Amino acid sequence: MRIFSLVLIGLMCFSCGSDDGPGYQEPYNPNDDDPVVETLTDEELMDLTQETTFKYFWDYADANSGAARERYHPNDPTNSENIVTTGGSGFGLMAILVGIERGYISRAEGFNRLNQIVDFFEGADRFHGAWSHWINGTNGSAIAFSTEDNGGDLVETALLAQGLICVKEYFKNGSADEAALATQADELWKGIEWNWYTQNQNALYWHWSPNNGFSINLELKGYNETLIAFILGAASPDFPIPAEVYHQGWANNGSIVSSSSQYGIPLILDHAGSGTGPLFWAHYSFLGLNPTNLSDQYANYWDLNVNHTNINYQHSVINPNNFVGYGEDCWGLTASYSRNSDGSTGYSAHSPENDLGVISPTAAISSIPYTPEKSLAAMHYFYSKKDILMGPAGFYDAFSPHYNDWVTERYLAIDQGPEIIMIENYRSGLLWNLFMQNEDIHNGLDALGFNY
Repeated sequence: MRIFSLVLIGLMCFSCGSDDGPGYQEPYNPNDDDPVVETLTDEELMDLTQETTFKYFWDYADANSGAARERYHPNDPTNSENIVTTGGSGFGLMAILVGIERGYISRAEGFNRLNQIVDFFEGADRFHGAWSHWINGTNGSAIAFSTEDNGGDLVETALLAQGLICVKEYFKNGSADEAALATQADELWKGIEWNWYTQNQNALYWHWSPNNGFSINLELKGYNETLIAFILGAASPDFPIPAEVYHQGWANNGSIVSSSSQYGIPLILDHAGSGTGPLFWAHYSFLGLNPTNLSDQYANYWDLNVNHTNINYQHSVINPNNFVGYGEDCWGLTASYSRNSDGSTGYSAHSPENDLGVISPTAAISSIPYTPEKSLAAMHYFYSKKDILMGPAGFYDAFSPHYNDWVTERYLAIDQGPEIIMIENYRSGLLWNLFMQNEDIHNGLDALGFNY
């Protein structure tokens, strides 16, 4: 991003973007010879997508910590095998709760794995309470994400905290061992020093390093994936941020409100100066935070996310770039693996403003609470291509009908996680209900002036 904040940093250091691949391929024109694939009901398809995606966080987790690996390449399973992702592990905590509820694993199995993960993060390096973006799964030490980013990452930490709160709420009334896990998870997130990351200003800053301090100086500002950090910061009982950090920082003294529209659909908020931005902005902060009735003086967040999704959808339907295959069933632009111009695999924050002809299944799938009919149509389309799109941990991360059905047979934790979680929120509200019943979250939302 940043203009796509986190993604821009990822583009500078993402270690998987230099693979060799085939040369340029002419655009593909589909014909009537595509194989016939058996159809599934909507319920069967959601079952299949959740259960296969769950395997990312269960079967392919880091062996020592039990936490989520940054990425998994089935054709190269040792690639980055000990790199644990903090935010993706927060998604993994929530995915394991789904696994228990859906019967993929027993409650005892889920408890044991969650206990392993929480123990790991308790012993991992922390920087004024925040964890690093990447962590060595063998010993808990921070792994540098970029030259200056070898310390705390407040946004990744917020995504982990979202999962820790759900674990706390899920087990707090259970057995003595389960209640102890709930307390441990609660204490971990409450140890995050949100106020340290303000630099004594009415702002939050993304990174702090013991070597480089706040040298990156990236402020969390404008609508993107960072809203959750402000709510958690306001909710913190021991290290809270004042409401002015939200109103003057994130909301930029109210100038975050936008009168712009795309495809006739209001943006509602300025999406960090980027048009609408990638769709994960409508997902990451809202895996636990329920946008259904969420509003404040700046936005109705349900309308915001529905509009963001529909703009993304309309872009693919109208298809101003004339990419082959785009349409009502084939849509979804967000940050994911991508196809470089030479046919090799890279990474990009796809959006209507940065459309490279690459569809990321997580974009449409994870938007299912906002656009259920459109998202299910896309899931059926993805399933119709299961021979090339479905791998051992669900749908692969990205593909392109335009380039002869190019597919990257790879997975990223931050893309797989929202799929299983948001499908569950659509079906049962599980993670939304857990997170929103937390009393500290109520306090944080109240402090910032939210209705919910």
